[in-house]
Amino acid sequence: MRRVYIITGANGHLGNTLIRMLKGTQSMIRGLLLPTEHREERENVRYFHGDVREPETLRPLFEGLSDAEVFVIHTAGIIDIGGTVSPQMYAVNVEGTRNIVTLCQEYSVKRLVYVSSVHAIPEQRWRVQKEVQRFSPEEVVGGYAKTKAEATQVVLDAAQAGLDAVVVHPSGIIGPYDRSGNHLVQMITDYIRGKLPACVRGGYDLVDVRDVAAGCIAAAEKGRKGECYILSNRHYEIREVLGMAREYGGGRRLPTLPIWMAKAAAPVLEWTAKRRHRRPLYTRYSLYTLHSNDKFSHEKASRELGYHPRDLARTVRDTIRWEKRKTANSMP
Repeated sequence: MRRVYIITGANGHLGNTLIRMLKGTQSMIRGLLLPTEHREERENVRYFHGDVREPETLRPLFEGLSDAEVFVIHTAGIIDIGGTVSPQMYAVNVEGTRNIVTLCQEYSVKRLVYVSSVHAIPEQRWRVQKEVQRFSPEEVVGGYAKTKAEATQVVLDAAQAGLDAVVVHPSGIIGPYDRSGNHLVQMITDYIRGKLPACVRGGYDLVDVRDVAAGCIAAAEKGRKGECYILSNRHYEIREVLGMAREYGGGRRLPTLPIWMAKAAAPVLEWTAKRRHRRPLYTRYSLYTLHSNDKFSHEKASRELGYHPRDLARTVRDTIRWEKRKTANSMP
């Protein structure tokens, strides 16, 4: 029986990476793009246009596959480092996930892999954090975390009702192949271009997008129904990451702001970024995240999925090489 992978959010950082990894296999791939997005079809990859908020636009993505094993990897979502739940974020992250779940049930897909986030996991101060089985927006901080927590529970409820579904929780994703404006990739590119004003004391668990993609595929093939898997790496200080970027891409040493000073400056930095029509990197919520508990264990994913993340120095090197090639190719 032929195998088909449906990738939502195909133009996003993770979605694009998944398609790059799968296109060399024997599987057929269907990628979901927004109506305004365009990608060239090649080899075994076909693209469909639709919006997760409008389920009728998604039906072509699922149709004509009754003779195939269909695996859906749902990556589509809005990532926002602001602190509130916007109506659009809720519609995409929660209602969009509910729509995907309903279609997976209707079309009897073999398995749904939902890409959640470690931010959906209730923070336990000072403890190594592991997978949990219940999620609530009331137990997490920030709009993105709240929507991912609610959407994760939607998927787990569907699994309890019979849908073969698995959840993965990536930590902070970084790496090459980004076309959608990943905040961490933006931090590196801003730094090597001399546009990052300062470094901030703090850090987070950062993981290569290629390792997350491999973990998603492994979850589709080997994960256990109704289970969650953390796809993390380890804690890296922001100054460590910028040091790696300086080694591979150049850049000057920046002053490192203590967290109290960064928090005091955050409103000004956000206002300045908006005046320049740029996304702010240092927001009150992102600064909160840099000092939250990011001690995540990926032991379960390593044991059951064969998941093994790489050292971040390789990730930063490859990210800079990709961004330089992308810039060179876009020049007239």
